[in-house]
Amino acid sequence: MSADGPILLGLTGSIGMGKSTVAQMFADLGVPVFDADAEVRAMQGPGGSLLGAIEAAFPGSTDENGVRREALGAQVFHDPAARARLEGIVHPAVAERRRLFLLRHIDAPVLLFDIPLLFETGADYVERTVVVSAPPEVQRARVLARPGMSEEKFAAILAAQMPDAKKRERADYVIDTGLPPEETRAQVAELLASLIA
Repeated sequence: MSADGPILLGLTGSIGMGKSTVAQMFADLGVPVFDADAEVRAMQGPGGSLLGAIEAAFPGSTDENGVRREALGAQVFHDPAARARLEGIVHPAVAERRRLFLLRHIDAPVLLFDIPLLFETGADYVERTVVVSAPPEVQRARVLARPGMSEEKFAAILAAQMPDAKKRERADYVIDTGLPPEETRAQVAELLASLIA
């Protein structure tokens, strides 16, 4: 968009790399942030706009609290056709929320799109990409400290994601989150200043 509208910046990174922390740093500097995961959670939560369509496609996968993640996961996890059906429900709804977000913030110099699977899903609507990255041992410690996380779960998540090295190769900018927070914050501020300039 940039020439007459905001620069559309995509933020991504593997699990435990500090993406949410960096997104908050951009927000603290006044950048509007579109959090794709938060939008999906809202549309799949209690009273969410996608519950009817998801329940119709995957009976028993929702209740009054929203999507029953384990029940839905059991129906789509090992079935590519079912997963594609679910994506066919979710992705257009997220795209519409993204369009409305863009219209609301059309006068901002920079907009940040926080997208966990940015490269995997080919988010062609962003103009530049930022990858957050930390050393593997830092990532591992962060992830294994999460409640309910196990070595097996962590390995499965890593296997499903594009490797960090590949993401860094494809990125326009890399933010190092293995440093003290104030140093990471300084990198974010420097990047933002250069984009606006």
